[in-house]
Amino acid sequence: MKSSLALIALSFVLTLSLAPKADAKADRPNILYFYVDDMGWGSIGPNGQAERRAKGLPYVRTPNLDRLADQGINFRRGYGCHVCSPARSSQQTGFHQGHTFADRNDPDNAKKAMRADDITMGDALSKAGYVTGYWGKWGYGGSKDKQNPTIDNVQTLPTSHGYQHVLAELHHVRAHTFFQPTLWHAPAPRGAVGGLHLIPNSMAKYRNTKYPATPALQNHAKYPATAYCDDLYSFHALDFVRKGGQNYNKTRQPFFGLLAVQIPHAPFGEIAKLPDWDKEYRNDPKFKSLAAQTRQWAAMVTRIDAHFGNIMDALEDPNNDGDKSDSIADNTLVIFQSDNGGPRGANNGELDANGGLSGNKGSIQEGGIRVPLVMRWPAKITAKSKLKAGTNTDMVVDVTDLLPTFCELAGAPTPLGIDGVSIAPTLSGEGHQRHREFIIHEAGNGKSIIRGKYKLVRGNAKTTAPGKGKGTKKKKKTTRQVSGTRLYDLEADHAEKNNIASKHPDLVKELDELLTGERVDEPKGFANTYHNWTGAPGTPGKDGAGTSKAENWSDYVYANAGITYTTDKGAPQLSWVARISNEGGSRKTANIDDNLEVLALEISGTQTVALKNYKSITGRNEIRIASGGTVTLKAGRVSSLRWVDVQPGGILSGSGLIKATVYNNGTVTSSDVLKIHSDYHQSPKAMLNVNLDGNRDTPVLVKGNATLSGKLIVNSESVGTHTILAANKIIGKFSSAVSADGTPLKVKYTPTSATVNFPGK
Repeated sequence: MKSSLALIALSFVLTLSLAPKADAKADRPNILYFYVDDMGWGSIGPNGQAERRAKGLPYVRTPNLDRLADQGINFRRGYGCHVCSPARSSQQTGFHQGHTFADRNDPDNAKKAMRADDITMGDALSKAGYVTGYWGKWGYGGSKDKQNPTIDNVQTLPTSHGYQHVLAELHHVRAHTFFQPTLWHAPAPRGAVGGLHLIPNSMAKYRNTKYPATPALQNHAKYPATAYCDDLYSFHALDFVRKGGQNYNKTRQPFFGLLAVQIPHAPFGEIAKLPDWDKEYRNDPKFKSLAAQTRQWAAMVTRIDAHFGNIMDALEDPNNDGDKSDSIADNTLVIFQSDNGGPRGANNGELDANGGLSGNKGSIQEGGIRVPLVMRWPAKITAKSKLKAGTNTDMVVDVTDLLPTFCELAGAPTPLGIDGVSIAPTLSGEGHQRHREFIIHEAGNGKSIIRGKYKLVRGNAKTTAPGKGKGTKKKKKTTRQVSGTRLYDLEADHAEKNNIASKHPDLVKELDELLTGERVDEPKGFANTYHNWTGAPGTPGKDGAGTSKAENWSDYVYANAGITYTTDKGAPQLSWVARISNEGGSRKTANIDDNLEVLALEISGTQTVALKNYKSITGRNEIRIASGGTVTLKAGRVSSLRWVDVQPGGILSGSGLIKATVYNNGTVTSSDVLKIHSDYHQSPKAMLNVNLDGNRDTPVLVKGNATLSGKLIVNSESVGTHTILAANKIIGKFSSAVSADGTPLKVKYTPTSATVNFPGK
């Protein structure tokens, strides 16, 4: 190893020393995440293999994944990305390909794709008190050399992003074999020098041990000198789960483990070097006639399925003594997912590994981006819950949704401005499920946006038409290139054969504009950037400074090893994730002196942001008013494609227009007429403060639905009945209502309004 490894030691030691102590919240679930490589949507039982078995056709055996689906939920519309590197970047950071640094398989992604500023799953969960582990294909941080790889960028390492226990590949090209001679390991064994350590890829530790003997996984003395990587990853994960389960029973400290195996990525033939590699299939006459690649692929999938089964069994019996009274399975969320669709090959044709979807790995069609996705959480997903165990759902779930989901379940803050949306309320059956209007993807042959049942594709694609004629004169299938913008109804046409764009021109225009706004047309290496409010040079947080001035914001420079990858200086842009915060004691104000447009904006601390003279703020993904932050509207406008999030301790006040859904977990104050052109949700601990003085109109107008709870305070000098809130639909009621001096008020509700009878003084 070269001396670059020494740079890791301090970083890793600090990671461990700063790790929080065990959290006593017993209701937070453990999270176990199985992540496979290139496994098509149709490769599991509920997506087609069970039907093949019932028809007597050759099928791939995944008994443990089928068990997972029987006990959990199969998401039939789960999405990844088109290839490996973007999928892992989007998974870890919650940003889609238009905003994450890795939007394709760039050979240099290992050097640059993960930045210190990016908050990953490991970062968020380790900070929340979880014990964290990662085993398998990481793809960032190291060179592709087999024998003596180097660290190329400390910022991109898993140990720099909250993962405490690691066995991984740091360059995706090194994962193009299952017999890699060395693997990255952390923490280092006792007595080792440095915080990250290369270990020989050997199965010696796991031969002739007490691990459950599964037919495809017999510990065998005839393993090659360099072991099959995925066996080693899986046994490390098994050790972690056993130790984590025993620790959870003692301390209630939850764990997060991500097993990101290389299976079933090519090369397929390497599995044939292992003893009894085809034991599950060798006596099946149907398989003897299949292509060698099909048999090898199926054996790979069944092999890793057996590993998954061993690890899930460890949840039932963490100390492996046969007594399941110490089971932690009930409060463990288990996820299975693939990074992208399956590639072309014999297995796809002979076993229908992509489930009849159009396209393959690398394409923008469903076969390239739709992936198998299964989740099990027995404590919450039961036969009586909204998502019933053992069923399928067509809810759209993107890989970017998992980071915010894990954050919500862990009680951790969701990283600002990410594209994913938490599905924790859907899984747990508790709280409000936020709406995400669309998801986007990029690929070598185009870009797409999916909203509900509609999918718009921009770019090139190959379509195959069946041959015509009868009998021996039947012509071969024909393939033609299709370009331009296409629209598909995925409910009626999951194979994307019928372009209906000409029937819906307005919808095509709308979706195409949204797709462009998600930055899918930017060159490779484009990403969001992070900026903080300074107020003015040399005077951080200067009171009254204007947000349009470049000198009032920090610059962003991403550089490593003498190479500058990104520089973003100047006035705010739509690619910014921006924060305006004042940590000082006295409140300060930032003035919106010109229309401000960013990807996301957070206001926190003793800080006010004031809109004047009809100016506007746009946070395309999010505007977050955190604790201590205040946004004051004076006939101004606040816009977001998603939401304005008023968090506990945050205040949104004034009059004007809000073109976004408002989630009020803090305080919303209407000083005149406040118009909300979407939905309004008020939590039980939130407050709505309405000033009726001088109002001729209803002070709060909600174009969408208003879900009410929490407290209402009404300030008025007049008597009589006043409508204080009108909406398309009223859901729920305020838990209490008082006047400004504390006098209780009675609120009358209709399906579309809430009124009070104000007694006056």
